[in-house]
Amino acid sequence: MKRYPVGIQDFQKLREGGYLYIDKTKVIYKLLNSGSYFFLSRPRRFGKSLLMSTIKYFFQGEKELFQDLWISKNKANNWETYPVLHFSFSTLSYKDLGLKKALNQAVNLKAAEFQVTLEREGLGQRFQELIQKLGSGEKKVVLLIDEYDKPLIDYIDQQAQAEENRSTLKNFFSVIKDSDSFIHFLLITGVSKFSKVSIFSDLNHLLDITLDERFDTITGITQNELDKNFAEEWPGLSQKFGVSPAEVREEVKKWYNGYAWGEEKVYNPFSLLSFFTAKRFTNFWWESGTPTFLLKILRNEFQYNLEQVESGIDAFESYTLDNMGWRALLFQTGYLTIHQYEPDYRLYTLGYPNFEVKDSMLRHLLGVFREAGTGDSQMLFANLKRSLESHDMNRLIDTINTLFAKIPYQLFLSKKEAFFHAILHLSFSGLGMMAQAEVSTAQGRVDTVVHTKDRIYVMEFKLDEPAEVALAQIQEKGYASPYLGQGKDVIALGISFSSEKKAVGAWVEEEARNERS
Repeated sequence: MKRYPVGIQDFQKLREGGYLYIDKTKVIYKLLNSGSYFFLSRPRRFGKSLLMSTIKYFFQGEKELFQDLWISKNKANNWETYPVLHFSFSTLSYKDLGLKKALNQAVNLKAAEFQVTLEREGLGQRFQELIQKLGSGEKKVVLLIDEYDKPLIDYIDQQAQAEENRSTLKNFFSVIKDSDSFIHFLLITGVSKFSKVSIFSDLNHLLDITLDERFDTITGITQNELDKNFAEEWPGLSQKFGVSPAEVREEVKKWYNGYAWGEEKVYNPFSLLSFFTAKRFTNFWWESGTPTFLLKILRNEFQYNLEQVESGIDAFESYTLDNMGWRALLFQTGYLTIHQYEPDYRLYTLGYPNFEVKDSMLRHLLGVFREAGTGDSQMLFANLKRSLESHDMNRLIDTINTLFAKIPYQLFLSKKEAFFHAILHLSFSGLGMMAQAEVSTAQGRVDTVVHTKDRIYVMEFKLDEPAEVALAQIQEKGYASPYLGQGKDVIALGISFSSEKKAVGAWVEEEARNERS
């Protein structure tokens, strides 16, 4: 059986331990021969650290680690050895020591590793001295800085500490520009592009390859890579889940594929490797780090419909700690991805990358909007689904009332229209692929359409208006017409919600029929 490297970020450990390695050396070689100064943004746990580790061992000339990989068969590569300064900010002890002390410690350790004596004072000056002394020999320095923004991301909801760390990073990175003649290759990775840290302003020759289609698959796992490296898994998984190998493959694709920084979509590597290790479908990536700060921002701005989010290029540019748009944050942290780009308008359409992210986001957003935590979101989704599958309208209404029960009364009244639509949208969207909220038709937008085994429900909700008005709108607009003739009963359901009672006031249903029948 193959050993899957879940959480392993060191290339040497991976290769010597006999773990599966998805061969990225061809695209890495292309990067190394395309320039000298690069920045790459990818979400957490998406392979950035393994990429940096691979590049480190390549420049250190450790050819034996690359045996049988593409790069070992490329005769143009002469395996020159360079001094490599590799700083991984995820391993710095800045939470215990403070960022300045942690960086000073890291610089001193690197100096000792290369037997270099540093004589200057101050963090920035000592870092510059280290680069210049190492790069003044026969070979220039390779500088790899991984997850540069982690000291900012970790304190993003603590403004004072984040600002202090930003100032320290500015001092640290500001010396790189004046050390250009000593640097052979520079790669900086992170989740986000923060301005005022001397990277994107001072290093004006730094090429951002985040959306460069030449390198869109440098991290993540493509469909071809999955088919090549995991083919032997399908028969066993087919037997475990009781479906065909093709159906398992499609389910894996639905759950974990869908990230795009160019034309080709890629799988989340952490989730995919975790799935093949655990042999079960669950939200591996989300569970490794819940975005509490992002959820609060979405709740405060009443942003809950993340299916078709339009954005300009600003979502991919740098921003300051006190001016972070939710679109940019959601894209750069991996909760949204690119679905479409319209070059004529320079407009991107963003949306959920896959079911794993969508399912988790809807459950957590519902909890945040209800101010009830996330523990009972899945139970509420299940109750809604069961009531519709069994056509138990009383249970459906009780569940809808439960959704609104925990929202503080005064808070609900102050934004009742927003709360009303947000809770209903999140609730019915969270039922899975068989439910659609706010569905556009030729005659308007129907609130909710839910497909069960035997029925299709077309629902319209009204706030402080009679249920008959909601039903009449379904009929007059012909919302149910597209679903007739599919071999299922089509139920038009009008529901009236009372803002005063914070509960359903009345509901009315009718089986929809083709007017000619």
